[in-house]
Amino acid sequence: MGTVVDDTAAAEFHAFFERHYAELSRLAHLLTGEPDAADDLAADALLALWHRWDRLRAADHPVAYARGVVANLARTRVRTAVRERRRVALFWAQREERTEDPDVAGVVDVREALRRLPFRKRACVVLRHAFDLSEKDTALALGVSVGTVKSQTSKAMAELQRLLGTQAVPKRVHAAIARSGGAAGRNR
Repeated sequence: MGTVVDDTAAAEFHAFFERHYAELSRLAHLLTGEPDAADDLAADALLALWHRWDRLRAADHPVAYARGVVANLARTRVRTAVRERRRVALFWAQREERTEDPDVAGVVDVREALRRLPFRKRACVVLRHAFDLSEKDTALALGVSVGTVKSQTSKAMAELQRLLGTQAVPKRVHAAIARSGGAAGRNR
């Protein structure tokens, strides 16, 4: 008899899905302004509903609940996008530096050494030494703790010293980025 109830619930949910998916997608599009994300948000909302369908199918207004789920998912997506834009703005807001007669070999060496680092270590070094961000601002930009920035930067600098064979790594990183065009070189 459990199979009959499960089949009935599945049929009811399928009918609910068919009736309301387009509406929920349209709602997500209007809330986020992102047509590509709208279908994903509607699908995520319906998946959440499916997991609670045994309780929701008996509710007075399951569509209202579905709209609330879409609204919450859209709000989360918008907040995430705003945080990401703030991180990007913080990263790119540094002053533009230009240097004549760049040390091309030095730039190539530093960039190659940086590419060999794992992303988080590389990001900490670049933000701290090439963009002169504080540990706190670097942590904010990367969404990690100040302690993580300290440890990742320290480990990365040790690795860069090993790779580049010099004790003047912070100066070389800063100079290599500045010589390659500073902010202009970031667009490559």
